Formats: sequence, C-alpha cells, structure tokens
Amino acid sequence: QVQLVESGGGLVQPGGSLRLSCAASGSIFSINAMSWYRQAPGKQREFVAAISSGGSTNYADSVKGRFTISRDNAKNTVYLQMNSLRPEDTAVYLCNSIVTSTGRSTSDYWGRGTQVTVSS
Repeated sequence: QVQLVESGGGLVQPGGSLRLSCAASGSIFSINAMSWYRQAPGKQREFVAAISSGGSTNYADSVKGRFTISRDNAKNTVYLQMNSLRPEDTAVYLCNSIVTSTGRSTSDYWGRGTQVTVSS
C-alpha cells in the first residue's frame, strides 16, 4: 500500500510563511503527479498547486506568485512553500499523488491533511 503524510501546518500571522511537506511511503515504484488541495469549513475542496514527474507546475490563480510547489524525488516528498499568507488561505491542506506501485498498478492517493490558520 501507499500512504501520504502531510506536515508543516500551523498558526501564522498575515504576511507570514509556512512550508508544508507531504511524504509518500509504501510500495512505490514511481510517483507521477503530486498536488496540493485545500478545504475551508463550509466550502468545497479547491485545487492549489500541482507538479508533474518532469517538474512542470501549475497553480490556482489565488496563490500564483505567493506559493511555490516543488518535489524531492529521492525522498518521495512534495513541498508547498507558502509566502505572503492571507486569512483567506486558512484551510486544511491535503496532499494528492498519482502513484505507480511496485505491482505496477497506478492509483490516486490522498493524505489526511494539515491545518493552516492565518490570523492576527
């Protein structure tokens, strides 16, 4: 099986920064795309950023220029550097990854999420 575990969330003041990490573990042959989503209370889950196996990135307009997604293939980890944080960035941030297992099956996986709260 494959597991995704997020870390790095917390409480930060507006204008501050956080770096989220998501580490994949288990029976991994290769990791294809990795991405971040977020969900605030009472709101639908929304796309934040994604990175392909080749390093191509994509961002939601709301975070473009403030957030940076990156990956460390040796560690099977994706990062989300969050700068210039705003109160509206407050949400549970979830990691998503498309993983090919050692059994050569490809599936979509989700982490449980990490809370980010931006407040003064």
